Amino acid sequence: MPFDRRGFFGRFFASAAVAPAAAAASALPVAVQTLDVPKLPYKLIDGVKEFTLVAEVIRTSIAPGRIIDAWGFNGSIPGPMIEANEGDRIRIIVENQLPEMTGVHWHGLEIPMELDGSVGLGMDPIKPGGKYVFEFTLRQNGTFFYHSHFPMQEMMGLIGMFVIHPAKAHTPVVDRDYAIILQEWDLKPNNPVPNSLAMEFNWLTLNGKAGPDTTPIVVKQGERVRIRLVNMGMDHHPIHLHGNHFFNTGTEAGRRPESTWYAENTIIVGVAQARDIEFVASNLGDWMLHCHLPHHMMNQMVPMVGPDMHHPAHSKVPGYPQDMWIVDDEIYNDKPENYGLRKGWSGAMMGMMTMVRVVTPAMYDKIEALRKTPPPITLPKGEAHKHNHEGVK
Repeated sequence: MPFDRRGFFGRFFASAAVAPAAAAASALPVAVQTLDVPKLPYKLIDGVKEFTLVAEVIRTSIAPGRIIDAWGFNGSIPGPMIEANEGDRIRIIVENQLPEMTGVHWHGLEIPMELDGSVGLGMDPIKPGGKYVFEFTLRQNGTFFYHSHFPMQEMMGLIGMFVIHPAKAHTPVVDRDYAIILQEWDLKPNNPVPNSLAMEFNWLTLNGKAGPDTTPIVVKQGERVRIRLVNMGMDHHPIHLHGNHFFNTGTEAGRRPESTWYAENTIIVGVAQARDIEFVASNLGDWMLHCHLPHHMMNQMVPMVGPDMHHPAHSKVPGYPQDMWIVDDEIYNDKPENYGLRKGWSGAMMGMMTMVRVVTPAMYDKIEALRKTPPPITLPKGEAHKHNHEGVK
């Protein structure tokens, strides 16, 4: 076959644009980080990885002073991430501690019908106080998720990430791997229980936190990064990354062929979809990662009711609704990942927002040191709950 010079160099430069030279096809996948959300532990019993997943009512905070009484798993909203490897035999014991029946579906997994979690078709609902044992072998790899198969329960928070690694890392190999679940909430004043019938939402969260309470992704300049995004809500979310372009490398059906990748910096994560994005963090800076729907870049949105007297920042233009500018740096500055941000950084970081901080090795080491020995919180007792985006009491 004659040498195709144009095709060779085209493939070479395309590959160089998305892959560090150090990427090795034989490398093992790196562990996935789910900031603000735990991983589900397992016991190895006779070669089977056994997980226990408990559906329960949970009280948590999605922002300072904003308590929510919703439904999750194992004390977390969203539920803890299940992380396993292709070829693993796993057993998941689902316990129902909710006040009503439930069922859990393994979204994107190709498994026997009676284990799919489709209540009615393959199994009966799990009654309150009951349990159901799912056991199957993982024949796929990629970004999947689990969720209740009762629609209103999905809107109450019952969802979690399910990541299955291949035996060898996909190429180009990533240095960092993160997973984020997008959720929406309609929370009425003085009511911590979400309105699961809502079609409009006034609180938007990433891994159970609304900006600026989200924990930033911190990476070293030059590292290759994967971010896995899962959406289980009523709205599609155009997720935009400032300062860096990325490639969509996977969906809830698994890895996409490299020939289908193209550069972009905004991607729609549709309802019930997973999207893997990858990029080389070449551009130093503190870069927003957020939904670009205008209403999703604010917290505690309210209709056109005139000046909002609960927060001075909302009274700038009488007769107009709030806009996204509330500076509350001091509430969040004790978080190690926020070290070194400029004054006023929190002002426009509300709603479905977080950051990708591309830092120098020296700054990364400093943040890592703070993670290991975080400084004491310097706010006076109760101060963090006085400024709560709903009112200064």
